[in-house]
Order: sequence, then C-alpha cells, then structure tokens
Amino acid sequence: MGKLVLFMHISLDGLVAGPNGEMDWIRISDELFEYSDRQTAQSSTALYGRVTYQMMEAYWPTAAEQPGASRHDITHASWYKQAPKVVLSTTLPDSAQPNVRIIRDNVAAEVQQLKQETEQDIVIFGSPGAAHSLLAANLVDEFRLFVNPVILRDGIPLFDGSQPALQLQLLEAVTLSSGVQGLHYRRIAEA
Repeated sequence: MGKLVLFMHISLDGLVAGPNGEMDWIRISDELFEYSDRQTAQSSTALYGRVTYQMMEAYWPTAAEQPGASRHDITHASWYKQAPKVVLSTTLPDSAQPNVRIIRDNVAAEVQQLKQETEQDIVIFGSPGAAHSLLAANLVDEFRLFVNPVILRDGIPLFDGSQPALQLQLLEAVTLSSGVQGLHYRRIAEA
C-alpha cells in the first residue's frame, strides 16, 4: 500500500503562499533540487490540485528539452513524464492523456483506493487547497516540509483548522546552506 506524502514549502509562520498565491519567497537552490529529487525518486505517482497541475503541465513536459536545462530540469521532467498524475478538481475537463486521472468527488474514498492500488509513495506537490481536503480527510501519511527562513505574516496556511490533530514522528531534519530546513515527519497517531 502506498503512502500519501505531502511535499510543501512553508514559511516559519506556517504559510505556504502569500495572500494572492505568491511563492517568490521560496529559497531555491541546486542543493534543494538535489535533496528533493532524491525524495521524489521514492515515489511513483503525483497528486495535484487543479491550479498546481496546470502550472506543472505548462512547464515539465518540455523542461528537459529547453536550452540550458539544469540537471534538476532533466531529472524531474523525466520523472514527471512517466509518473501517473492524479488531479483533484471539480472544473478540469477529462484528460486525453492516459496517465492523468481526474478525481471530482468522493475524494476521500478515491484517494484511499489509490493508496491501496499503489505500491510506492504518492506525492502531493504544493496544492494548498487539495492539501487541506486531504488533511481534513486524514489521508496524509508523511510530511516533507521545506521550512524557509521567512515570516510572511499573511497568506495561505498549511494547517487551516479543518484537519484532525496529529502526532508526528521526525524521521529526518536537514539544514541546507540557504537556511531552508528539510523536515520529514511520519504520522504516528491521532492526538
């Protein structure tokens, strides 16, 4: 059975985006990309909300072919192309792509079934709205948080109060030279 792993950049005050979805505060580095690529390699399936999926789909299918593509662009584009993609959306039309599945309703039951059918990890990248739904349904098994040394004061929180209380076990903490801390937690029990 696959685990649902939430990959999310987060500010020190618990926000995942600015008030209008801004993400310009995220500290990007080659070191961060190398770390996240190692984690993504353990996963077989990507799960997104509609907005993040459309953003990813606009970039990753051709990222490796662009002039000056970085090692991360090449590595992640290869993973992205082969990974089945699951999108939580009530408005996105059905995809003609064979490896894209749209979940419109019964999200908890559909994602639980996906976890049963998947052997490797399922990663949800960003997608705060979808993350809120999955957290509220108590479906997230692990958290890979990239804590950026910034206080935003206003924006979209990772935890919005709709999710149950959780007890977590820290599996790994890595501090990158940019000051970003990579934290890997596993859910151990409800609080």
